[in-house]
Amino acid sequence: MDNNENKFQYTYSVNEQEELRRIREKYTAKEETKLDRLRRLDKSASNKAQSVAITVGIIGALILGMGMSLAMTDIGAVIGLAESLAMIVGIAVGFVGGALVALAHPIYRGVLKSERQKIAPEILRLTDELMK
Repeated sequence: MDNNENKFQYTYSVNEQEELRRIREKYTAKEETKLDRLRRLDKSASNKAQSVAITVGIIGALILGMGMSLAMTDIGAVIGLAESLAMIVGIAVGFVGGALVALAHPIYRGVLKSERQKIAPEILRLTDELMK
């Protein structure tokens, strides 16, 4: 009697093989390829620019809202300002907030340009290596 006759063999379907591969990938250490590093560097420049622009935009929107509240409600009287003075101060604060909101996109472009200049040598080196 041959030993191979008593063995039970089972092969998984294609879908199960794919699921097994995905699960296995989660638990194996991945080495970063040059292309992965290139993608990560490229994305890092835009991520930083987005973070700065969103922060400036949110702060500007909050200041704008504060100015509008001061100009349009009785908050000025609560903090001890005359109604006409509260409106003038509210309008001025609102303009500052609006200016910050309007500057969010130019700030984004400036930070993006600056970050790209910082990582340009590494990006160019990696692309040269990958294109060979």
